[in-house]
Amino acid sequence: MRSILFFNRTNVARALEIAPGVTALVGSGGKTTLMLRLARELSKSARVVVATSTRIRPPEGIPLVTGGAGEIAAALAENPLVCAGSFAQEGKLSAPAVPFRELAGLADYVLVEADGARRLPLKAHAAHEPVIPGGARVIFVVGASGFGKTISMAAHRPEIYAAKLGVGPDAAVTPELAARAVQAYLPGGTVVVNQVDDGKTLALAERFAAAYATGAVLAAALLEPRAIKAIWRE
Repeated sequence: MRSILFFNRTNVARALEIAPGVTALVGSGGKTTLMLRLARELSKSARVVVATSTRIRPPEGIPLVTGGAGEIAAALAENPLVCAGSFAQEGKLSAPAVPFRELAGLADYVLVEADGARRLPLKAHAAHEPVIPGGARVIFVVGASGFGKTISMAAHRPEIYAAKLGVGPDAAVTPELAARAVQAYLPGGTVVVNQVDDGKTLALAERFAAAYATGAVLAAALLEPRAIKAIWRE
């Protein structure tokens, strides 16, 4: 895999080559942060809807629309970035009333958080997960803070994570093991390794990229203004 370094660059949407239409974010360790960063970057020049196919908390500072297509279109006419959803339990949002394919006709970009990980850096999927809208491009997020920890400490659904890798739940998660776990779900897709905030974690992200040799890997610290640390492409 050829390595292209983009140290301290800012535009994550450009680095990930986000295309118009529906993009689903799955995995763990920064999905919401990535969704909101992409939304704010893209909405500088386009209409953007953020939503979920599972459950999220309403994002602060973004107009929320819980009605139908007409209300969403009207909101986008006033603001290039809106959140579409339906109220669920505990103040969270569930999927919008409007189908995602219809949302793609109202906005240039639809960004969907399509997974849950209970704030853990790593994630394995049960049979019903993730909830990917039809035709969506998928980006998998991995939290670098999970590297070096045991599966039982770092992974949501640790028993599934361990079983897929053929190891025990007390095994330490190397970047190579994490890459195998993602590869089992998303061979050849795009991965964002988040929480890369120093040279040590950048070296671990590079090991992940070498093991995940069939798709693009972006190393990032998504909470930093200059978020992009490196990107590896074929």
